[in-house]
Amino acid sequence: MDLAWNILVGNGISFFAGIFLIISYCVNDPKKAYKHQFLNAFILAISSVFFFSWTGVVTMFIAASRNAMVYYDRLTRNWTIFFLIVTVVLGVYVNNLGWVGLLPVFAIIEITLCNYFLKEIKSIKTGFIVNSVIYIVYFLAILDFASVAMESLTALIGIVSLIRLIRSNKS
Repeated sequence: MDLAWNILVGNGISFFAGIFLIISYCVNDPKKAYKHQFLNAFILAISSVFFFSWTGVVTMFIAASRNAMVYYDRLTRNWTIFFLIVTVVLGVYVNNLGWVGLLPVFAIIEITLCNYFLKEIKSIKTGFIVNSVIYIVYFLAILDFASVAMESLTALIGIVSLIRLIRSNKS
């Protein structure tokens, strides 16, 4: 396949993955949010192959595994440390994109720490939003425009959802 075809196919797969990301920002149940985050990460791992982003492939599979652990309430301190170490070691090892390839590593570290330490939905949504900002920069750099659009939309939805949640708790 040529580069243009890869970018087209990768963007199509990323768009599909983004639907799960949007859903994860709209739910107010942490367990449901992580189920949709799992599906998003798993599908993005597949799309990363088409962008030749081996860091993206590795970190997204790590993210999917971690999200499954969170979903099943199995993310212990030891598993958190394991995911952090594996992310850094494998992410740096397979990085073929310079500083851009390190962005998914930073994003996975950020969200893994959020997964372990944050239990309240407001904090979790804030962690998701910060993660989206990191990924927007990364996806722009690898020409994954569908993911840029979806991450931007989900960050906006996440901000609106967070504001609504905060307002509803004040009532």
